Amino acid sequence: MASPAVTRTVRPLDGLHLTASGPPELTGPALEHLGLLGAVVGADPEARPEPPEPRDRAAARIALSGADFDRQDALVRWSAHPSSGMTDEATVQAATGVMAVHGRRDGAPRGLAVDYAATATGVLAAQGLLAGLLAQARGGRAARVTTSADRAGLLAVSQYLAAAGADEGEAAELAPGGPPFTSADGVLFELETLDPGAWAAFWRALEAPSGAVRAGWRPFQFRYATACAPFPAALHTTARAHTWWRIEAAASSSGAEVCRLRTLDERAAEHDGAAPWSLTPHGPGPRPRPAHRAPAAPPPARPLAGLTVLEAGRRIQAPLAAHLLGLLGAEVVRIEPPGGDPLRGMPPACSGTSARWLALNRGKRAVEVDIKSAADRRRLREMATGADVFLHNWAPGKAAALGLDSAHLAAVNPGLVYAYTGGWAGRIPDAPMGTDFMVQARTGVGAAARPRDEAPAPSLMTLLDVLGGLLGAEAVLAGLLLRERTGGAGVRVDSSLLAAADALTAPALRRALRGEDPRRPAGFRRPLRTADGWIAPTDTCAPAAAAYDLSELPTSAALAQLRAHGLSATSVTADLADLHHDPRLPGSISRDAHGAPAVPDPWSFL
Repeated sequence: MASPAVTRTVRPLDGLHLTASGPPELTGPALEHLGLLGAVVGADPEARPEPPEPRDRAAARIALSGADFDRQDALVRWSAHPSSGMTDEATVQAATGVMAVHGRRDGAPRGLAVDYAATATGVLAAQGLLAGLLAQARGGRAARVTTSADRAGLLAVSQYLAAAGADEGEAAELAPGGPPFTSADGVLFELETLDPGAWAAFWRALEAPSGAVRAGWRPFQFRYATACAPFPAALHTTARAHTWWRIEAAASSSGAEVCRLRTLDERAAEHDGAAPWSLTPHGPGPRPRPAHRAPAAPPPARPLAGLTVLEAGRRIQAPLAAHLLGLLGAEVVRIEPPGGDPLRGMPPACSGTSARWLALNRGKRAVEVDIKSAADRRRLREMATGADVFLHNWAPGKAAALGLDSAHLAAVNPGLVYAYTGGWAGRIPDAPMGTDFMVQARTGVGAAARPRDEAPAPSLMTLLDVLGGLLGAEAVLAGLLLRERTGGAGVRVDSSLLAAADALTAPALRRALRGEDPRRPAGFRRPLRTADGWIAPTDTCAPAAAAYDLSELPTSAALAQLRAHGLSATSVTADLADLHHDPRLPGSISRDAHGAPAVPDPWSFL
């Protein structure tokens, strides 16, 4: 069991040793992040040898030991169900609905050419290990954490799954289409604005038909929710009639923002090698620990029990980070504007509440605070005195302007972990608006997500908001552990969508730096059509499977034919509503108190 006051600790995992075995796709992100947090790769020379474990080539094992902690283990699999047929990134994407959501803008399932599920799984594994160590530091016992890539995939599509199981239809049409746009001189670009007036002014400046401008706003506004944007073709035609210089001028005059799609080579050349997050203690040494921070030892399954998180989040990134902390046992108090979060009413609804909102916010306690009011800002600062974490994703500079930045709240609660989940982390000069799709465009994700025989295009699935939320929760857990190991000193933690992009594209950026083509080969992770659906071979079997004509065979027969030739594949989930009864995911999907579909917790502690 850990001592709560190892005052020489500079990083949360200083003095711990890290060992791992199993598929590097599952261990890589976790090992990188744990190493950056201070763990040293290699067995603890003073530790007793562990008994050998049964060999399972599909499972990875990660362990942390040393300092004053009992050994903390994580077991990481491709699937929580060994007989599911999910044995790699491609089959996980296919079965969990990731291919279906990512493919909406194309009208058919498409695989992401990046290892999205594996990257998210690595972050989840690191979270589980940090949570287990935190529980030990707070007086609990060690418990093995388990997680799997199929759980990560379900978490990634949880908003879309909730909407598919709602009582009503989507707020916007689900049909093929979406950005990027192309200029007359061949520049692919992304457009962003949250203001319908700026949207209209941008297109008017380019002389787009007024009917197309009006019809395009709704699919544009809801594209992050539906993962598609069936714009009128006239908008694409308008963009192709103007040079990039003219388009930039229209954006500047209207208040909208545009961003040219960058290549992976460009991103590799400017990459600064920064860690996915930063942890900055509030002061130089240990602080007195307020009396409320001595809860009873947390149960193993709920390592954050007894801790309080104040969350002032919007959209996805910060709400998801807080949601994960709540699943780990923290009490999450959501700060909402007067009248409540407007997104509660966003269609489609379950029992009168937005299904998509429930996917990220169920189980939280809401408090309405008008941050424009001086009195309510004082009330929020008073609430922070009894909290362990304050988490937000406001626009850059807003917290400081409101008197709610880390320095302000540390003055009233020196032991607070203050967490900001932003867009760019101040690392990109002249960066555009820090939204998911703009960060994808600026960092080369649009190129990495598609194989080299397809034009780059940011995914309309909220890849970076979700992965950014995961990194935000990981940063908070690291900050909480650092606080425990420094006798209660508060910490500011910062994470970003930029860090999520870099984590996702890390293998492609390494290929670029070696002078190789950073994009995956033509046809990579492209599902194969059957008579009644789609199948996805594993990445290693895909080249051989593509030689078979399966288009006239039912899916079950197509799978049988490939397996008869020693090739592994699984069917592609094309309709998220089918996940409820998918035999590859037995018992995974439940219903919450509102009747909205809910995915399982991504980890278990035993």
